[in-house]
Amino acid sequence: MSITRNNHYVPQWYQEGFFEPGCSSLAYVDTTPDRKVLADGRVIIQRGAWDSTPTSLAFRQKDLYSTFFGTSVNDEIERRLFGDVDARGSQAVRAFIGTDIGEWHDHFQDFFEFLDIQKIRTPKGLDWLKAQYPNLTQNELMFEMQGIRMLHCAIWVGGVREIVSAEDSDVKFITSDHPVTIYNHAVPPTDSACAYPLDPGIALRGSQTLYPMDRDHCLILTNLEYAKDPSTDPLQKRTFARNYRQSITKIDSLIRERRLTAQEVAEINFIVKMRARRYIGGGRKEWLYPERTVTRSWSELRKTLMPSELGLHHFGGEIFVKYESGEVHYQDEFGRTEKQREFLMKRPPDNPLRPGDYCGCGRGRSFKECCQSKPEALRPAWNEKSIRERNLMLQNAIVNVLELQSGKDWVQIRRELTDEKISRIYSLYEGLWPLETDLLALLPKPDGEPRAVYTGSIHPSSIADFALAAPLYFGELILAHPFVHPGIIRKEMSPTANPKSYRQEFLKTILFFLNVMPLVDLGLINLIPDPCDFDFNLRQQMMSMARARAPRFDPKEDPRLLKTTEEDNRRGIMLMPPDAMRRQLRKLKPDLREDEVEAVMRASVRMREDDPLSVLQEGSLEGGKDGGQMSMFKLAPNFEMTMYLAQATGACIVTDSPFRWREVQGAIRRRYKAATPGLAPLVTGIERSKFAFPQSATDVVAAALSKTGAGYPDLLRDLFKYLSNLEERGAKPNREAQLVSRFAKTHAAAQLGFKKAGVPVREGRISCVFPPGGMQDNTVNRLLLMSSSERHISNVPMAFFIEPADAPLR
Repeated sequence: MSITRNNHYVPQWYQEGFFEPGCSSLAYVDTTPDRKVLADGRVIIQRGAWDSTPTSLAFRQKDLYSTFFGTSVNDEIERRLFGDVDARGSQAVRAFIGTDIGEWHDHFQDFFEFLDIQKIRTPKGLDWLKAQYPNLTQNELMFEMQGIRMLHCAIWVGGVREIVSAEDSDVKFITSDHPVTIYNHAVPPTDSACAYPLDPGIALRGSQTLYPMDRDHCLILTNLEYAKDPSTDPLQKRTFARNYRQSITKIDSLIRERRLTAQEVAEINFIVKMRARRYIGGGRKEWLYPERTVTRSWSELRKTLMPSELGLHHFGGEIFVKYESGEVHYQDEFGRTEKQREFLMKRPPDNPLRPGDYCGCGRGRSFKECCQSKPEALRPAWNEKSIRERNLMLQNAIVNVLELQSGKDWVQIRRELTDEKISRIYSLYEGLWPLETDLLALLPKPDGEPRAVYTGSIHPSSIADFALAAPLYFGELILAHPFVHPGIIRKEMSPTANPKSYRQEFLKTILFFLNVMPLVDLGLINLIPDPCDFDFNLRQQMMSMARARAPRFDPKEDPRLLKTTEEDNRRGIMLMPPDAMRRQLRKLKPDLREDEVEAVMRASVRMREDDPLSVLQEGSLEGGKDGGQMSMFKLAPNFEMTMYLAQATGACIVTDSPFRWREVQGAIRRRYKAATPGLAPLVTGIERSKFAFPQSATDVVAAALSKTGAGYPDLLRDLFKYLSNLEERGAKPNREAQLVSRFAKTHAAAQLGFKKAGVPVREGRISCVFPPGGMQDNTVNRLLLMSSSERHISNVPMAFFIEPADAPLR
């Protein structure tokens, strides 16, 4: 079989829809024709227009989709992927050109799938995709192209769908080498957001998608909020702008009433031409120069694209679906399946904030020291409760429900713990974090502030070792929330419906949460829920990637974690009913006398009371469908989610888990990056030093307020910035020497300050990696792209591993 290497990125069957009656070819224009410099210095502009050109010669490029294995060339993407997509797409486009509603139903999904792949498969689309990654080979580019299919469909389907007609016009629609065109009246072609190969994001409220379907029909997709209110901010994202989600829509909702004038058709042609990469084509040559007749400014062209108000009643509104089981599915006009919770909303300030005002982002700082110097695009959302504010609300609820301010000690609190209290607190957590939360909007952006993502054991017994004091060294610490979200667990096994099974887990969660909350309140720790709780597609993708990459974790690889696991297992054994414990003791120690058995039983009661993580209620193993206690092992976030969060927030990575550290080093090897640091003296200085880690939140807060160690975060912020630009700008020996000197001075002064404070500390050592080009994995960049992240960094420049100081030097 011959190999197809001349790849048509705009299908020939589609181009044929622009033929004039009785013709079998199109006119084409090259908007940026090649230039040839002659020997005498003269410049000749190559041919830029063609008449009567067959479609077989247009909109094609050699090896655009070919993959290479040594000297072997493979064309399976052209034959199999696009062969199938084009076959179904051609039927779908023709169905929507027609008026048979039954055909629309049959081809609805195929139609939007075809639109999505058509947007990505062009040279401009592939260049855009390539720009989302630091470096892709041709084979990797083809893999990623397939990995993000259906990226735009949910947004498109949730908008207003209109097909306008040129049947009454003397001018007909043209097409281009990038026919799925994005227009936003606030983003002219000269704007940096339109610099090749960029387009305005389709999720921006004012963005409209144009797709000329043939010479007489053009599809216009408009976000609902903008269609209903054209005065809305065109650069703000639409409500619930999630790329991958289940959604219900009315398939036959389609506006088809408008028949455009010749001038209006020319204006749409002008937009298509301005957003093309290079080539445009149409039935007549004169239609390919719409700029000769279009007089409106870019922003005024929106008047031609606005859908008819009379047709808007077909879109929006709420949907209720009742199933045979009696369950009712709800969906609002934006695709959300939950009602908006008004108590989580905030009204943005009516007037500009003054420097001393409380910042609108809710991080607990003044506007001057928080968001004043940041552009709006780099600020967390101001229109809803921040992560910190939600955690404070949860803390207040826990204090009230458990009566922590009543003067009762922890033993009494545990004795009076009821399943109703457990269920209520988990319900409160679920209420604070709706499953359709846009967590990326609440997270900090890569704004230049020092921060780190911690990945390791989320357990109250181990968090104080190093993670609690890590913000003193690394700046704001992004830490995984200890609460499990009831909404992601089967109802019968969730902590709200079956709280008895969560008594042990609840104590661990509460103690962890209360231990870190002083640092959350101060802004040293950003305690965040799992991003996968709010994005089912993200969870599926992440788990699939983790299974393909990671070896099975063995707690024996981490002595600290193994000890914690054994302690949890011991607590589980101590929950056995008294008679069962006696039988177990006699089985293990047949020689024990009866009085010795009873002495052990009394000792076990005292041990449970003395252990703050032990459950004191009898019969706790009888909970759940088959009894037992839920015991969750949390090494979080996992590698993919750690990288995801670090790139989304502009953070480095910090871990005290040997297993996770090996995964980080493996990511460097997978990208063929040498792990040898470019800043060897600095690495040596850090790794040979000892660092004091205060063991209580109170001492960490005191150290932060007294600015003990204040120089570390600033140093690492500057190091992060230096490493981020290292490949582009090259090494600067003087700058590196300055960083080495700064570390030595900062470290000496800070460690002396910790010593003078006289507080209990644990000494640790810190290993670090500064790989050339940073740590990067294509799978993580794909997750960010699928999550509609727009401000993330392309790689993580540095990572750190904390271990006990008595561990052997590596």
